[in-house]
Amino acid sequence: MESLVAYQQKKAELVKDLRSASDQAIGLNKSTSNLFRQRQQSGAHKIDVKHFNNVISVDKENMIAEVEGMTTYEALVDETLRQGLLPTVVPELKSITIGGAVSGVGIESSSFKYGLVHETILEIEVLLGDGRVVACTPDNEFRDLFYGFPNSYGTLGYILKLKVKLRPTQKYVKLEHRRYNQAEKYFKDLGQFCAAARTRDGGYDFIDGTIFDSKESYITLGTFVAEAPFVSDYTYRRIYFRSLQEKKIDYLTTLHYIWRWDSDWFWCSKHFYMQNPVMRLLFGKFALRSTVYWKISAWSGKLKILGLIQKALGQRTESVIQDVQIPLENCAAFMDFFHQEIGIKPVWVCPVTAYDKKISYDLYPMDSTKLYMNFGFWDTVRSDRKEGYYNKMIERKVEELAGKKSLYSTSYYSPEKFWELYNKKAYDVLKAKYDSVGRFRDLYTKCVKRK
Repeated sequence: MESLVAYQQKKAELVKDLRSASDQAIGLNKSTSNLFRQRQQSGAHKIDVKHFNNVISVDKENMIAEVEGMTTYEALVDETLRQGLLPTVVPELKSITIGGAVSGVGIESSSFKYGLVHETILEIEVLLGDGRVVACTPDNEFRDLFYGFPNSYGTLGYILKLKVKLRPTQKYVKLEHRRYNQAEKYFKDLGQFCAAARTRDGGYDFIDGTIFDSKESYITLGTFVAEAPFVSDYTYRRIYFRSLQEKKIDYLTTLHYIWRWDSDWFWCSKHFYMQNPVMRLLFGKFALRSTVYWKISAWSGKLKILGLIQKALGQRTESVIQDVQIPLENCAAFMDFFHQEIGIKPVWVCPVTAYDKKISYDLYPMDSTKLYMNFGFWDTVRSDRKEGYYNKMIERKVEELAGKKSLYSTSYYSPEKFWELYNKKAYDVLKAKYDSVGRFRDLYTKCVKRK
């Protein structure tokens, strides 16, 4: 961990650097987030925030961690588990930073109970474009920025430090994998499990799901336990998502449960040939990590390797990498569309509802009376259509079903449609107040435009 004094020194140096750049536009010195957008580099003044990556303190009595914005969840979990605690929502990949999960939209299998990552935050300290650093809380003079920051993707400022809520934990997680072959029953039971667990002491601690195809889906129910009759390990030879089809009951250490998806990037390790038993045996101890996959992906993208291979083979694919959030009552209709028109499998399913029914976040409002399902799908689709055909189809369907698309991946919205969906009125008020000279790009430019 790092002292608060060291944090203050780094902050002073960063502010000095920012102010020395006068009126120049601002960008990060390097890509530091889990984004799947293809964009040309801008000529903006690059500020260095990568060293804001430490845990400052863990208050066991009040169950609060104070942490710098670029800290990965892997580092935060390592510190909190030493004291028998976890962040209330831990996104699924070790490489995700806590600041990124707040300015974006972070989620995981405890979100049916605690909401999205930004709903677990008590305070954010934000670097603004004019060099000011403001501490935002739900009830101080900067509360509008506190409630407006989620889903702003660094276009209003950069998070330097946060205070995040923690929860008690136990040594193991017991998993129950329940199989379904009918969508309506699947989503009905998901809703009932979530409702019961939120209202009953001793209910499930984690709920998520995996859809392999229209006839094979699983709900996974997780519960903290102090003891386990056996413990599985999916960090090397065995693959977690395949265990859903093989076991009705399973046990993981809490640490391995939290990172159960990281070793295979859910199931995307297939693109790196790491589901091949020989490759897994030879390189698994080093390569089975989201951080390694990110480095390979970045290198491949820079050299345009995939495009060259496709050209050589006379094939073309469209990358379809999205997370979308659909109200429970429309989920069966969405998956029926998805199986027929897109065909990617498996699909991750993560229930989420607003934690505090009286609070709304301006740039990512949710109907507090509803349970939503987040669907994650990350693959390519063979295509002879114009680029973006399948992604645009998904965007239209999500809107039709009263859903919302996360903005970490490539989007195809027109400016008019984007601002209709993402609250231009509220965003313009925040932008005028906290970045009036426009030193950061606006949300549409950053999340949709390619330059």
